[in-house]
Amino acid sequence: MLIMLAAFALLIFMMMRGKKKAAKAQEEIRSNLAVGAEVMTQFGLYGTIASIDTDENKIVLEVSPGSFVTVHSQVVAKVVASDEAVAEAPVVIPDDASSLTSTNTEATATDLTETPEESLRRLNDEGKGPKA
Repeated sequence: MLIMLAAFALLIFMMMRGKKKAAKAQEEIRSNLAVGAEVMTQFGLYGTIASIDTDENKIVLEVSPGSFVTVHSQVVAKVVASDEAVAEAPVVIPDDASSLTSTNTEATATDLTETPEESLRRLNDEGKGPKA
C-alpha cells in the first residue's frame, strides 16, 4: 500500500512539474512578443506581428503584404525572429570574392561565350556529351 501511495505521489509531482514547465515556456514566448517580430502559430502559420491587444489576448499578424489575420495570443508557438534580433545579428562580410564564386576550375571565360552547339561539340570531343 505504501508503494502505491509513493507511486501516486510521484505521478502527481511529475504532472505538476510538466505544467509549470509549459507555463514558463509560454511566459517566455509572451515576453518576446513585440510588434515587428516574426512568429509561428501552433497550426504552422508564419507572420509578422502588426499589433497586440493584451486586454482581449488578440494578436494581429500580417501573413503577406496587406493580408492580416487575428489570432489568440496563446496560439503563438514560437518567435522566429524579431527586428531587434536581426539588428543585433552580426553581418559577415567575406575578405575576398573567392568565397562568392564557384569552385569549378574547369570553367573559363570562353565557356560563357560559347553557343549551345559549340558547347555540345566540345563535350562530345571530351567524351562527356550525350550518347547517341
